[in-house]
Amino acid sequence: MHQFFQPIVDRKIRFALVGCGRISKNHFAALREHQARAELVGVCDVDPQALQAAVAETGARGYPSLTEMLKDTDADIVILTTPSGLHPEQAMQVAASGRHVMTEKPMATRWHDGLRMVKACDEAGVRLFVVKQNRKNATLQLLRNAILKERFGRIYMVNINVFWTRPQSYYESAAWRGTWEFDGGAFMNQASHYIDLLDWLIGPIESVQAYTATLARNIEVEDSGVMSIRWRSGALGSVNVTMLTYPKNLEGSITILGEKGSVRVGGVAVNEIQHWEFDTPDADDAKIASASYETTSVYGFGHPLYYDNVINVLRGEALPETDGREGLKSLELLIAAYLSARDGKRVALPLEY
Repeated sequence: MHQFFQPIVDRKIRFALVGCGRISKNHFAALREHQARAELVGVCDVDPQALQAAVAETGARGYPSLTEMLKDTDADIVILTTPSGLHPEQAMQVAASGRHVMTEKPMATRWHDGLRMVKACDEAGVRLFVVKQNRKNATLQLLRNAILKERFGRIYMVNINVFWTRPQSYYESAAWRGTWEFDGGAFMNQASHYIDLLDWLIGPIESVQAYTATLARNIEVEDSGVMSIRWRSGALGSVNVTMLTYPKNLEGSITILGEKGSVRVGGVAVNEIQHWEFDTPDADDAKIASASYETTSVYGFGHPLYYDNVINVLRGEALPETDGREGLKSLELLIAAYLSARDGKRVALPLEY
């Protein structure tokens, strides 16, 4: 599949970034932490002011368009931090130039676009990485370890809440926000990392039933939504999401109830282990207090850890933790939820055979 891929071992890996908006700063900071093995050689934005600010911050060369950057840059990999709906075409353009692709979440806003991205990168012999930095949070790593060690026994019920707030001014801060084509709603954009936990932690999903609503914001997409889920294991679960919490972000949590254990990881962004109880003790139990952390940002602190894996993959020292196929799992569930909400019916997975 990646038959043309040569590991880069004799120099720093060269990154370029497209889309110098809100999340790009996390990427710049992560790359600074890895400057012994990685460097940022190019930044690109259609907004001259955003571009100028990024050039000033990073010292990287600035480009007004992706096409111009690809013609000139010697980057090995291009990071897409552009509006979600632009990711597919840009990923295919980058892959066609023979470079690896790293895309922010969600990888696409439409199912067939996600499939096209994976296919284009396969055919070009390049890697496709999808950013899922929340998986690297210490709290979620402990939770995943408990599941891998089968400490819960059979898992019965899973609940995820994302009770955040996004004022109208947030959606008006950029024309693409709150649109179907470029953004997706509360499920797809803001709750994307939480949707990712459903398959990553619990396993393959059998079906989903969802309701969405636009209750208070003047946007195309939903500001609130609920979904009910049945896993192939028989476990049942629900996801409750709203961007209308008064007056500020309240909770981002996951609760897992099993035969031999109950855990709740809460806080504003799954940053506090609030309940941890199993029938059999384990060395991990001593790590609960240190895993919880104060957070000022719902983005968490996972970007540098995510980059560590990407760099190791490109050096030929590791396998990708979240590649395009892994990214498709949460995209498939999101699309299934939107189809369910639109048509008023339960949607079974997989969407296509």
